[in-house]
Amino acid sequence: MKRFFIVFAVSILFFSCQKKEEKKVEIKKDSTSCSSKPSKGKEFEMYEMSEMAALMEQMYVENVRLKDRIKNGEEVGKFPDYFLKIYTSKFTDESDNDAFFKQNAKLYIKAQQVIYSDEKDVIKHFNDGVDACIKCHESKCGGPIPKIKKLYIEE
Repeated sequence: MKRFFIVFAVSILFFSCQKKEEKKVEIKKDSTSCSSKPSKGKEFEMYEMSEMAALMEQMYVENVRLKDRIKNGEEVGKFPDYFLKIYTSKFTDESDNDAFFKQNAKLYIKAQQVIYSDEKDVIKHFNDGVDACIKCHESKCGGPIPKIKKLYIEE
């Protein structure tokens, strides 16, 4: 039994002291796809939201808060007057401020005002406001539609 233990101990030492070969992996950089320095003539530009994009973000946040108040049975409060800036805010691309947008902006503002003026069926009115937002975005800028749909209140 003593011999077995000695042979076992020596075997462990022998195998643990062997040098293991390590495989080296070379990573080649493709100089055309990434660079640590910007190309000459191309400067990094920080994206700056247009007035309209910033307003829409504010309106979204306000509607998230309104949704929470409605779901908690609280008073909806007063219509946020800054929503009316939808008629005067500057766009990223001014050609988007066309007759279609102006008509949908009016429909959106009316839908929002109904929420604050008729609390009897506030969930329906709120969801109608979300619908108005989505209808415009379906034709203009569809990117935020999934985010907007999260505003719906299930009855």
